[in-house]
Amino acid sequence: MDTFSKSETREALDSVVIRFAGDSGDGMQLTGSQFTHTTALMGNDLATFPDFPAEIRAPTGTTYGVSGFQIHFASYDIMTPGDEPDVLVAMNPAALTTNIGDLKKGGLLIVARDAFTKSNLKKAGYEQNPLEDHSLSAYRVIDLDIQAMTLAAVEPFGLGTKDALRSKNMWTLGLVLWLFGREYTATVDWLRQKFAKKPEIAESNIAALKAGHAYGETAELPSGIGPYEVPKAKLEPGEYRNITGNDALAWGLTAASKLSGLKLVLGSYPITPASSVLHALARLKSFGVTTFQAEDEIAAVCAAVGASWGGALGVTTTSGPGVALKAEAIGLAIMLELPLVVVDIQRGGPSTGLPTKTEQSDLLQAVYGRNGDSPLCVLAAATPGDCFYMAIEAARIATKFMTPVMLLTDGYLANGAEPWKIPSMAELPKFPVEFPTERPEGFHPYLRDPDTLARPWAIPGTPGLEHRIGGLEKDFNSGNISYDPANHHKMTKTRAAKIAGIAADVPEQQVEVGEASGDLLVVGWGSTYGAITQAVRRAREQGKPVSQVHIRHLFPFARGLDTLLRGFKKVIVPEMNNGMLSKLLRAEFLIDAVGVNKISGQPFKVREIEAAIDSELENL
Repeated sequence: MDTFSKSETREALDSVVIRFAGDSGDGMQLTGSQFTHTTALMGNDLATFPDFPAEIRAPTGTTYGVSGFQIHFASYDIMTPGDEPDVLVAMNPAALTTNIGDLKKGGLLIVARDAFTKSNLKKAGYEQNPLEDHSLSAYRVIDLDIQAMTLAAVEPFGLGTKDALRSKNMWTLGLVLWLFGREYTATVDWLRQKFAKKPEIAESNIAALKAGHAYGETAELPSGIGPYEVPKAKLEPGEYRNITGNDALAWGLTAASKLSGLKLVLGSYPITPASSVLHALARLKSFGVTTFQAEDEIAAVCAAVGASWGGALGVTTTSGPGVALKAEAIGLAIMLELPLVVVDIQRGGPSTGLPTKTEQSDLLQAVYGRNGDSPLCVLAAATPGDCFYMAIEAARIATKFMTPVMLLTDGYLANGAEPWKIPSMAELPKFPVEFPTERPEGFHPYLRDPDTLARPWAIPGTPGLEHRIGGLEKDFNSGNISYDPANHHKMTKTRAAKIAGIAADVPEQQVEVGEASGDLLVVGWGSTYGAITQAVRRAREQGKPVSQVHIRHLFPFARGLDTLLRGFKKVIVPEMNNGMLSKLLRAEFLIDAVGVNKISGQPFKVREIEAAIDSELENL
């Protein structure tokens, strides 16, 4: 592009969606996360969606090695990372071909021109260079020699070409930061901290970052392109930080440990996308957290069960394949009636499936996926920040009712981020656990609380409270092993009644948006919350008779859900699976819940749910 004109003032925008895309070795996740951090510091509301390949390192320049990071930031409250990007940064032809279909018509396309070599074009499936054949005329294009300008910026540091080009993501970040009125100070501080032992690496990246920022300040951009500004959002007063779902989980579990007065013991085995919870908790040893990286999933959950047997808050984290392996030990915890928190961060399946993509396909496994009649409580978090509170809720229910609790999140929540108002620990309700210290009249290990049906949590070795437990069925009246048919029937019914009784201990189901009765109800769970909420709000702004219910307590369902469902002519259930919650609602309440299913490894777009709402209202 040879014709440029300099814009002296910044154009104000309410919101922007940017997607950074490049090779898995181009540092797009780092670029996106640093832009997110800076944006959070500037006071914008935001939501992010990192999207990366399953291969550790796919062949350079190939389409299946493309890594992307999308951020939606605004001057108002937002709940999703956006449908289509306004800005696409494509570091090579593969990133362009896999993402250009999502870019809005008239959107801004920033391209690393010198990466469009014959070899890279061929790998991406291009017969001609799209920068030269006018195929990108529907977009506003800035094509730059980013590699060459990066090499020039880091030349004083004497790096080889390969090492020098690792800073091209920082050059690109500097340009985009300038384009949207962001400072680079936070990234400079992060680089110096990250590479404190390798200052030359830190300073070379900083030089590239500043060069990209300076290019924006001094070069004349194409006519009609920036610079822009997005004003601060009006958020509720308080102290905020940018948080991912997995970090929120780790903090929530740690907070639950303090609120209950129990030591937290995590038994875990690394698995995508749950591994970072293990990493985060391992850094919280100063809060009395013990982490154990086991040799496999079975050992991990058994260690957590053992910790609960000893009087700690036992936790295990995994994804769908790990839940399958843990099923027998979870069944043991159900028979032992010990508190255990099982966190399932769902991903695309079955088997290894799509390990880096998101899905909600473990719901039926969570509710029913064990041998025998083995009920447990199932919860789901709705947003990255909500993971904190649902982790506390899982621990509260587990310790009060002496039962395993499975908490469902997914890859979208795990890796996505949002501004999160940091709560005061003093404002969070405590649920202290008291262990029996004296032998009550008629004590046995399955002597139940009449209100909760929970058995006593007697610590092994407590004088006078010595007892045996195990995987064999227990006598209702003594806790001894029993093979009596009538007793097994009674114990099975009792365990089921205990879980069913949890419904009376949680808040009644409420309508999220809209009225409690009407024409159309949209029911969701988990990470569909943001897309459903925005779609329903938009529909209601247009006068459409639609409401929303979002379910966090999936088994048992909260009281009042039945009445809400029956108050509408039609119920639709958007979920990222082939129709699991809709099956549960049909089975439990005998209503015609219609599934709106997406199983692509990608979260719902707001417009997809809007289309489903319009379709159902037209049918009515």
